[in-house]
Amino acid sequence: MSLNTNLLNKKVLCLAMGLSVSMLFTACNDDDNASEQPEEQTEITPESIELSLLGRYASGVFAESAAEITAFDPESKRIFTVNAKKGLVDVLDGRDMANLTHIGELSARAVLADSEVNSVAVHNGIVALAVQAPTKTDTGLVAFYKASDLSFISSIPVGALPDMLTFSPDGKSVLVANEGEPNDGYTVDPEGSISIIDVTDISKPIVRTADFKSFNDKKMQLTETGVRIYGPNASVAQDLEPEYITISSDSKTAWVTLQENNALAKVDLATATVTDVLPLGFKDHGIAGQGIDASDSDDAINIKPWAGVYGVYMPDAITSYEVDGATYLITANEGDAREWISDEDAYYNGDTSKGFMDELRMKHLVHKDGFARRLGDDMPAQLNALGKGAKLDSSVFGYCGSDCRNDENLGRLNIIWNMGYLKNTDGTPILDENGYMTYNKLYSFGGRSFSIWDEHGVQVWDSKDQIEQTIAKELPELFNSDHESIALDDRSDNKGPEPEGVTVGKIGEKTFVFVGLERVGGVMVYDVSNPEAPEFIQYINSRDAAATEEQHENGEAGDLGPEGLTFISGKNSPTGIPLLIVGNEVSGTTAVYQITLK
Repeated sequence: MSLNTNLLNKKVLCLAMGLSVSMLFTACNDDDNASEQPEEQTEITPESIELSLLGRYASGVFAESAAEITAFDPESKRIFTVNAKKGLVDVLDGRDMANLTHIGELSARAVLADSEVNSVAVHNGIVALAVQAPTKTDTGLVAFYKASDLSFISSIPVGALPDMLTFSPDGKSVLVANEGEPNDGYTVDPEGSISIIDVTDISKPIVRTADFKSFNDKKMQLTETGVRIYGPNASVAQDLEPEYITISSDSKTAWVTLQENNALAKVDLATATVTDVLPLGFKDHGIAGQGIDASDSDDAINIKPWAGVYGVYMPDAITSYEVDGATYLITANEGDAREWISDEDAYYNGDTSKGFMDELRMKHLVHKDGFARRLGDDMPAQLNALGKGAKLDSSVFGYCGSDCRNDENLGRLNIIWNMGYLKNTDGTPILDENGYMTYNKLYSFGGRSFSIWDEHGVQVWDSKDQIEQTIAKELPELFNSDHESIALDDRSDNKGPEPEGVTVGKIGEKTFVFVGLERVGGVMVYDVSNPEAPEFIQYINSRDAAATEEQHENGEAGDLGPEGLTFISGKNSPTGIPLLIVGNEVSGTTAVYQITLK
């Protein structure tokens, strides 16, 4: 494409304004000479980008998940935001992104009484809702509506607890992650699955189910590779819990996060078959550059390596993009514990029939007085049944000796008790003369990072400790703060900043990733055009670091708890400039960021 000097000058001006080349010949071109216009309108590839807050809609509901997953319809210019508090979707008028207004709601209760919406997706003017049954272990459904007038089109049953759903790039299918969580007490544990809905005739959708039944006899092989399958009395199909989906650009393959299982499922859409379950491995927090701040009790930012401590990635959201014909996956490595208990008094006193939990503070796990001291308090019943107590392997943890249990060291860190102890060949714990188990590894929840993987689940790159380090540098007053109040270091003993949401946006020839940090808030921006060497671009957080506790409680502290992120390209944007929409579950706000090209 050739441009004369005059057009080049206008191109530079538009770039500075954050406009794409597709707008160059509308908003910035006053030359009517058609011969000077390009044959194809190509989006500018920026050197970099910068986000700035453009607008916000506030639901007025604080800390009750009033704004979660977001979606956008370019034709009607409407934003759809899941409002879990109401159990439905808020519809916002996005024609003026700086001044969002509430114009309606979408509920599936006319189709399924007392139901709740978990997720929303939009494609070509069709809105799809993932709808949870009143009893979450019952069959849910997907309902379809017109974005333009919110009229109902059709619905179809899927699996239990449909969590996230998405349209395939070709628009022919909708995929749904049916999480299949158990009830409290684990007396009912539905199978996890992925529904593949043919929507070529949206009035008569057809569903096929990709399940995990074929893996039920492969439990040992899967666990040996690192897939976590550990629910009480659960088959593989029951224990695997699909969370979030991404689909290849050719609409042939999907990858699904199995968060609690620390794995990905690979799905062939043509045959509706799960072809593989891919373990994600573990992150060594003992390596320089991969350390963590492990304590919420030292009143300090102290990010450092801890030998013998490992992170279990357990990603929540996943997205994908292509480079030179190869597909790459990006995960937000949040981490998630299981805690399904029907009778806490009985369970914490040793009754294993009343549920299950896999989380315990390190100092309570390896106390010299054993497990009995925590009975009736927070002792997992299944752990209590394994032995009388536990200790650390001195050959691994000798560097901190008895001080490891101190609150300022590893004592406060919440770890996964059913991993990391020495075992006999039959899987039972090796007990010493006192009946104590020995832990030579401690596993914590999440990776405090985002990762890039190839299509086979092999890690290409990880952000290591960059997220915690960036917050420590740029916003130390909010370091590892909780999302409901400002308390420095409050989440260091848990999962740190908790990367939860992730999406990508292609601008010109570059791809950028946007990672939402659930606890501390804000969005991390990276250029991931080279998947082996991403470049940090920006950390933006519209949370008011100076807000008082009262302002937090009144919802006056800005955006808190980002969860769902939606990228809007310049060509689909009402402003002509790329945008990022973020649903913030704690503040109940839907925020819009302008993406300026630099």
